Amino acid sequence: MAAPDPPPPRPGSPPLPWRARLLVSAASALHAASLRGDGTVNRFLLSIFDRHAPTPSPVAGVASTDHAVSDHLRVRLFTPTTTAALGGDGDSKQQLPVVVYFHGGGFVFHSAATAQYDEFCRRLATAIPAAIASVDYRLAPEHRFPAPYDDGEAALRWVLAGAGGALPSPPAAVFVAGDSAGGNIAHQVAARHPTDVAGLVAVQPFFGGEAPTASELRLRDAPFGGPERLAWLWRAFLPPGTTRDHEAANVPDAIRRGGGGDRRWRAFPATVVCVGGWDVHQDRQRAYADALRDAGAEDVAVAEYPDAIHAFYMFGELADSKKMVTDVAEFVNRRAEQLKQRGLDQARD
Repeated sequence: MAAPDPPPPRPGSPPLPWRARLLVSAASALHAASLRGDGTVNRFLLSIFDRHAPTPSPVAGVASTDHAVSDHLRVRLFTPTTTAALGGDGDSKQQLPVVVYFHGGGFVFHSAATAQYDEFCRRLATAIPAAIASVDYRLAPEHRFPAPYDDGEAALRWVLAGAGGALPSPPAAVFVAGDSAGGNIAHQVAARHPTDVAGLVAVQPFFGGEAPTASELRLRDAPFGGPERLAWLWRAFLPPGTTRDHEAANVPDAIRRGGGGDRRWRAFPATVVCVGGWDVHQDRQRAYADALRDAGAEDVAVAEYPDAIHAFYMFGELADSKKMVTDVAEFVNRRAEQLKQRGLDQARD
């Protein structure tokens, strides 16, 4: 069946300050230059420009440490150190939620040490406040499906088992979260362990499919929206010979195929899906939320950011970026309080 004629482009351009425009243009050019025609990645070129943050003394009231989960998997753990974050009296035993976080990058780019993700995780740790376990999962094309999902599950199990004693106290609740490809991973980890996860934060999750959506046609020239680039990323991640209708890419369709007969979705944790108005993937993200609801998930919300491009949260100066961090903090704290109250009610019964 022929693809529908694309609608006219959205008028104007995303409302970005000049610094953000320059950084987006530079990142897009770097990504394009690093993706080779033979399906491999120029890791040396990426390493020159993908600035890594060390784990220094506490920065902005957040300490960070790196931990080996296995011989190939590491986690960067961010913990608040300020008196306000620890409950007002500086008590290091104050129980905080833990967010297991998966960075974006199309399954191909970045790491837990990438400077922008290091800074973003510090913002989350302070705003919630929470301990953030940022997962350095294996990247494609060297490690295809399901390697990132397996690494995500291993990281969640590590946190649930106490993180090797690295947490300041037992977690009040454990959440999973991620942006772009990391949002896809967070979904898959939650689907594998729905009863162990207090909530899911899917920030502009990266989903795909063979038939183009209206937003993919309309926003093909938006930042990080080029169809050739997206097709390359899916080829690098999915099993050879499969299409973008594979269950790892076309997640909304995979959920619908399971339908209400799949108990995973009825037991799926509370979820918030963050959607940007200038993000090429927005139609699939809303379809994902609808599919979860239709399959029986009881608590699924969509947070809309009409002026936001893909990866807007990397720019802390943007109003939408600040609002999203506040929204995530409210979601995590509301859900953690609900679970706490449920536990108290059960103890009284």
